[in-house]
Amino acid sequence: MSEAAVMPRGNAVAVVAATTDTNQTARPDGRNRRAAETRRKIIEAAKLMIAETSTAPTVVAVARRADVSVRSVFQHFGDVESLFVTVMDAIRQDIVVPPPTANTRPLSDRIASVVQNLAEVFDGIVPLRVAAGQFVGHPALIERGQAFKQELRNSTFETFAPEFAGLSEPAREELADAIGAALSLDAWIVLRRRDNLSFERAAAVWRMTLQALLSHRFASVAAE
Repeated sequence: MSEAAVMPRGNAVAVVAATTDTNQTARPDGRNRRAAETRRKIIEAAKLMIAETSTAPTVVAVARRADVSVRSVFQHFGDVESLFVTVMDAIRQDIVVPPPTANTRPLSDRIASVVQNLAEVFDGIVPLRVAAGQFVGHPALIERGQAFKQELRNSTFETFAPEFAGLSEPAREELADAIGAALSLDAWIVLRRRDNLSFERAAAVWRMTLQALLSHRFASVAAE
């Protein structure tokens, strides 16, 4: 009688299960890799199309660019809104956001650094922001936009901490609001897209604006 024939039933089941699992695991892993590659191709295709056109591409166009079926796009993302949100997150991950400028540096250096950093980041996401216009009411985009604005606001308080320290709480909030509105992504789009200013000229406008806001606020406080 063979060893297998006298093996307790529980162990026999375990051996069969282990063998079956080994065979079945290899196949899903291959499918998972193919699925991950398809998803990557879809996201990359959409990112390139947004960068090129500043518009949200259709599912059909993305499928064609990624060389996959339309069905594959819907299988991975469900709808065009979900695809766009995923692509937006992917683009954000690609962008290197510089750390806040040290608040120990001279004010003029901080102003120049803040403007340069913001301008470079915003210039990279202008196509995405313009393309997002058709999904302006999407909850996920609203949530991400608000979080991004709060990050910038916190960075403003940190970079200009010495200047904000001398202000009352209402004055601090008012100045932060003014800086946030003047140096917003939408404001950058106006300068670069509507007014057609070069990067250097638009950055110069922002440096003057930030300097004027800070000088005006502190002059007002001094006069009180």
